[in-house]
Amino acid sequence: MKQGIATVVKNAGSHYLLSELPVWAPFPAVLKGKVRLSGSDSTNPVAVGDRVRFSCEGEPTDLEPARISEILDRSNHIIRRSTNLSRASHVIAANVDMAYIIVSLYFPKIKLPFLDRILVTCEVYGVKATIVLNKVDLYGEEAEEEVAAFRKIYGGAGYPVIETSTVTGEGIDALRESCKGKVNLFSGESGVGKSSIIKALDPSLDPKVGKISLAHLQGRHTTSLYEMYPLGGHDPYGYVIDTPGLRGFGLVDLEKEEIALYFPEMLKAARGCRFTPCTHTHEPGCAVKEAVDAGIISLERYNSYLGMLEEDRKFR
Repeated sequence: MKQGIATVVKNAGSHYLLSELPVWAPFPAVLKGKVRLSGSDSTNPVAVGDRVRFSCEGEPTDLEPARISEILDRSNHIIRRSTNLSRASHVIAANVDMAYIIVSLYFPKIKLPFLDRILVTCEVYGVKATIVLNKVDLYGEEAEEEVAAFRKIYGGAGYPVIETSTVTGEGIDALRESCKGKVNLFSGESGVGKSSIIKALDPSLDPKVGKISLAHLQGRHTTSLYEMYPLGGHDPYGYVIDTPGLRGFGLVDLEKEEIALYFPEMLKAARGCRFTPCTHTHEPGCAVKEAVDAGIISLERYNSYLGMLEEDRKFR
């Protein structure tokens, strides 16, 4: 009997592909019995990026797959709640070195509260995040001020911003270099160009590429599975996890008193608040509100924070 430890590289519901990284040689697997994560109430007990213990008789095949017997402890993970007030949560990926949040200013139009929810989740679960501003070839000179404002908001909050275009190649080399030696999560709203960026990073890959719906300038879902790809073939220089395009991102396991702790710029300013704890909404002597008024903290990020406070009340 063969036994070992491997990484989940594809999640197709109740069936999985595993690979003993850094070797890229995926093989099929299924869960053995009622394997669950301790204390987890997520809809998926196993996520792409999880390291698992497996066993099999001979070489695993589709008819005789390996059996996953244990899910090893995670170094981190990204999780979201459904947006319909359900308490159900879903783990997007585990053991991630860097999360690249792909956005586009116009095609589809960016939703800053959505972006901020992902960034807060990255902060909560210990995942480093970089923002990729894609489709910059479509922005005219009139967008320069808006791009600069976006960079000021998120650069000021401490997040790197990489501008990319899969048409002109702008930023692709820098992104490829940044992905080296890491397990990288690519996530974002439908239609922002995640799959196109992955193909630009490694033309040998063929993730599904979708088109924008002209009726609503909304992206169509093109990726239905959670899947990891090797960058550079069978001797990879890094890995990328592609996720389905997201249309909502609800916070999980976060008390309203804690939300401000995961806005880096608010956490820094909050040290000067007169009262502790401070909700940064109505208290006198609130250093965060003063920083917003002074333009040190962006009004957009502060409004996202207020929206998360309101969302938290709805789940209670």
